[in-house]
Amino acid sequence: MNKIKFLLISMMTLSTVSMAEIKVAYLAGGCFWCTEADMEKVPGVVDVISGYSGGHIKNPTYDQVSGGTTGHIESIEVKYDSDKISYSQLLHSFLKGVDPTDGNGQFVDRGYQYSPAIFYQNINEENLAKKALNQIQKEGHFSEINVRLLPFDKFYVAEEYHQDYYKKNPIRYKYYRYRSGRDQFLEKVWGKN
Repeated sequence: MNKIKFLLISMMTLSTVSMAEIKVAYLAGGCFWCTEADMEKVPGVVDVISGYSGGHIKNPTYDQVSGGTTGHIESIEVKYDSDKISYSQLLHSFLKGVDPTDGNGQFVDRGYQYSPAIFYQNINEENLAKKALNQIQKEGHFSEINVRLLPFDKFYVAEEYHQDYYKKNPIRYKYYRYRSGRDQFLEKVWGKN
């Protein structure tokens, strides 16, 4: 009897653990190596994948997107545990890792393909994104916000060598990131956090 009771309790515990809902958000903040690295450190984020959103051709390559002719934006797919972090909290973390005033790129990466964006999947996400942008402006660090709000259509996964670039190529990544000016800007605005 004790073994059956233990088994039932174990099954109930497993079912409550697996009930956490993994949701997906699509964001763009310039170089996807940097946004992927930053968002993977946010508590409640389960996985981040680099890729491309928006645009008018199927299965674009990095060369095509970085050339600025496809209409895609370097973006990330963020999988997160909605029991640990809300969509609003996720957006706030994201916005504190970009320059939300620069709609023409991010740091050394220039052009539409590197512009900051939130790709909303429904009206609720659109409303929450508008609130997040208003909130970041109310915090008083920025006089204007130039983050695009775009309806989500399709996400194309970037080439394998871009995935977890900061882990696979730490020296090159750190050099690029430092030279980009991203961290210097973020430290100036938000402090050492």
